[in-house]
Amino acid sequence: RPGPPPAPTAGTSPAATAGTGTPPDISQMSPIEAADRLFNRVMTSVTAGDSTAAQQFLPMAIAAYNRARPLNLDGLFHLSMLNRTAGNLEAALDNALEIVEADPNHLLGLAAAAEAAIELGELDEAETHYRQLAAVYDEESQRPLEEYQMHSTIVDVLKQDAERFLESR
Repeated sequence: RPGPPPAPTAGTSPAATAGTGTPPDISQMSPIEAADRLFNRVMTSVTAGDSTAAQQFLPMAIAAYNRARPLNLDGLFHLSMLNRTAGNLEAALDNALEIVEADPNHLLGLAAAAEAAIELGELDEAETHYRQLAAVYDEESQRPLEEYQMHSTIVDVLKQDAERFLESR
């Protein structure tokens, strides 16, 4: 099973990834821009092993996404990842299920739901989501969704993650 959620692969600003210098002035951004910047900052910190910075920005990032509602599917995926990183597993699963409710074949939503369910010990629910992901992956991964492009390194390994989990069941 994969470890902590991977860092975003696109749309990350140099200021967010550098982890140094003056942070951007999010007061001049739209609510979703501010939330995305905070998401990038948290995920970059997690990837770099900087738990202090991640813990500092996690509550702000989660609150920012909640203020930016209604969220698109990518925003819900980000919120699910943040909640999972923070250990808010029920909230992470709820966010992922919002994606799946809106788009039952959405790869990022199915994967986020499966991973949150695994961490909650709800392996039957995880299996359901991973079975759906494996069934639709080839066709679904070809959809020209912005979030699939932005998180392409994640999307590229989702089928393998699903198959690995399903083989163990």
